[in-house]
Amino acid sequence: MKENNSPVITASAPAQSATPVMSWGMAAILTFATIAAILAIYQQTALSTIAIWQRSETFAHGFLIFPISLYLVWTQRSTLASITPRPDFRGLAVLAGLGFGWLFSDAGSVLVIAQYCLVAMIPVAVWTLLGAPVARAIAFPLGFLFFAVPAGEFLVPHMMNFTADFVVAALRLTGIPVYREGTFFTIPSGQWSVVEACSGLRYLIASFTLGSLYAYLTYRSTSRRLVFAALSLVVPLIANGMRAYMIVMIAHLSNMKLALGVDHLIYGWVFFGIVMMLLFWVGAFWREDQKDHRHNESISSPGKFDTQIPSRAFFVASIAFIAVAALWPAYSTYLDSRPVKTTGLSIELPDSANGWVKQSKPLSDWQPHYIGPDAYVMQTYRKNGMVVSVYVGYYRTQRKGAELITSQNYMIMQTHPVWSNVGEAQRAISLHGKNETIQQTLLRAPAQRLLVWNWNSLGDTYTVNPYLAKLLLAKERMLGQQDDGAAIIIAAPYEDTPEPAAAALRAFIQDMLPAIRESIVKVSQQQAAAGS
Repeated sequence: MKENNSPVITASAPAQSATPVMSWGMAAILTFATIAAILAIYQQTALSTIAIWQRSETFAHGFLIFPISLYLVWTQRSTLASITPRPDFRGLAVLAGLGFGWLFSDAGSVLVIAQYCLVAMIPVAVWTLLGAPVARAIAFPLGFLFFAVPAGEFLVPHMMNFTADFVVAALRLTGIPVYREGTFFTIPSGQWSVVEACSGLRYLIASFTLGSLYAYLTYRSTSRRLVFAALSLVVPLIANGMRAYMIVMIAHLSNMKLALGVDHLIYGWVFFGIVMMLLFWVGAFWREDQKDHRHNESISSPGKFDTQIPSRAFFVASIAFIAVAALWPAYSTYLDSRPVKTTGLSIELPDSANGWVKQSKPLSDWQPHYIGPDAYVMQTYRKNGMVVSVYVGYYRTQRKGAELITSQNYMIMQTHPVWSNVGEAQRAISLHGKNETIQQTLLRAPAQRLLVWNWNSLGDTYTVNPYLAKLLLAKERMLGQQDDGAAIIIAAPYEDTPEPAAAALRAFIQDMLPAIRESIVKVSQQQAAAGS
């Protein structure tokens, strides 16, 4: 029997990969779960956003932003089904930057920047877990989420001034005489003022949000979308000026019987609705209605990926994303846990210094509105016929309800029954031998007028720049240093012109600023002596 040594060739089926892969649906669910985890980790920032939606009509549209964004993503499902998602760990570097930005904003109590950083983490989560092609395919729905951030209140003073300028100019062109002080103006038929509700911020935000959404749904070219979005910013500014002018004219021509009270608001919103309808109607002439794959309702079943990515990679990306995101709130919690004594502090000014003598009778019934100072004092001094009132408010540490730099701190509320703010400007003066910029405010009451100067004291720095002040406070807090500061406010009466009052304030600063500075240092040392 002859042995056969020829090789034997056998056929077998291709080996199946034992590595599990993830379906499109599971990858999307994991992404949603990761985003939910981020919102939970940053729940204080998320809840603060929702709280503003609830209490402010200006930002109530925030409740609609996320549902609209989800719908826009749903309309892209056909495009997404043709893309192979894959984790992209480059997003973790961007996440780290956003986390640091959130921490810095949180340390400086700049809520709006912290909210922007949190919202920005959502697109970065999509990029990190599903890849750049997926993020690009739904770039607008992801970007639309930024409209959920309640931002823009810093524009209110500028928009109030613009509206007042517009109305006064229009009235004069109409031939109606106008006397103006700040945002207050008087015409023969009555007195008017441009308050926050008349600034047009609500119209601006609503118009830009709707205009951007309309541009995305109506146009395909980037240039047309940008042009229409820009128009949705410019048109409400002009329209709000026209709205305010028309309300004043209706009241003037009706002998102050119409366009007042509730009618004032109704006319404003009706006019805004008409303006927006006209804007959309004009924009429709250039609409691009050609079919687009975004609006194709048919969708193929994603099934498996073109290039199979192991499930492990998606889970690693999700865990890494959550871990990096959690670092910053953890450090913030550590900073907040440090014991800081804020009770029992007191600040005292001298009874007399360099000829200025403390008075028992206050200069007026006016007092600046500053919330939550850990120590404050307000006194009146007299010297050679000059009378000056000084307020010093000391903040040991920056925290909610007790912040040196906040929109809740101001010279007088707009709806004050007695006092009115009739003008604000910045002014250069000498403070402690250095040229500094302070804020100047003119206040008016039926029986008195005040010239008010104010600035903030942060260690050796004097400033009225809120951004610089926030940066300095945030830096001190993040480094574990003492993030204290003080508001210094001085006021003097005037009659026809504020310049004599300005001379009195300059003399007071020259003589009394060293004593004020020493008082601030002493109250700061009270905390150091407590051993915290």
